[in-house]
Amino acid sequence: MSGAFTLPPGLVQVSFSGGRTSAYMLRRLLDANGDTMRDEDRVQIVFANTGREMPETLDFVAEVGQRWSVPIAWVEYRPGASGQRFTITGRQGASEQGEPFEALIRQKRFLPNQRFRICTQELKVRPARDYLRSLGWEHWTAAIGIRADEQCRLRPAQQRERWERWYPLAGAGITKQHVTAFWQTQPFDLHLPNVAGKTPLGNCDGCFLKSEAFLAALARDHRERHAWWERMEALAQSLTTGSGGCWSKRYSRRELRERVERMGPGLFDLEGALCQADDGECTDDGDLEDAA
Repeated sequence: MSGAFTLPPGLVQVSFSGGRTSAYMLRRLLDANGDTMRDEDRVQIVFANTGREMPETLDFVAEVGQRWSVPIAWVEYRPGASGQRFTITGRQGASEQGEPFEALIRQKRFLPNQRFRICTQELKVRPARDYLRSLGWEHWTAAIGIRADEQCRLRPAQQRERWERWYPLAGAGITKQHVTAFWQTQPFDLHLPNVAGKTPLGNCDGCFLKSEAFLAALARDHRERHAWWERMEALAQSLTTGSGGCWSKRYSRRELRERVERMGPGLFDLEGALCQADDGECTDDGDLEDAA
């Protein structure tokens, strides 16, 4: 199985989302390739921060770098007058109030949604790509942390992309059970709840691809974090006269919060009151063909 984690020839980007699965992938790559993984001329480990990650995620990324003695490039979307669309930060300078995401909304004048999932592309994929190109990279392999039990998320490379997609976890048959078992043996972990192999508060805290039940729990348990998503709906509605002012066509975040407040704890016990199904899952590899 270790051969599945041997680096391919040429330049390699390791996409680190800040979650347990991609950190597990990084650990296996380190074990299989040794000091080559720390050669920044050959390998770049990239974490793209949208500004809506939980503080625990940011702390985890920093701790991974420190404990495993590996350099991690922190990039953020930051449109500038020069045309450069990214900036380099670190744990100390990382945005925590949604600044990159809000800048994107103001520029596009509408909210991303299930049909137009531009946030992954603009806040993660493109800043990472632009950063690597600033280093002189033209073509590379991107290691993406998608497991063998997530076959529906595997996508071939598009012709216009500058990178080849590589899924070492899927190739090695790694499932969420392997990842969970690994972290149970480690001296540190991501300090966010693990619910049946998922991290509800991982990635963007109130992502529109999370289930209605998860988002209602965010409104109940993390009011200040839910409030940002409400404010962005109000902002988008002030910027557009079209239909791009809500994260979901089924409800606004204000409506969801008011429902939680009106019905109280009983809402979560009422069968069928909240949709439990995830509408999808945010990924680092993107969905559009024009990422090159």
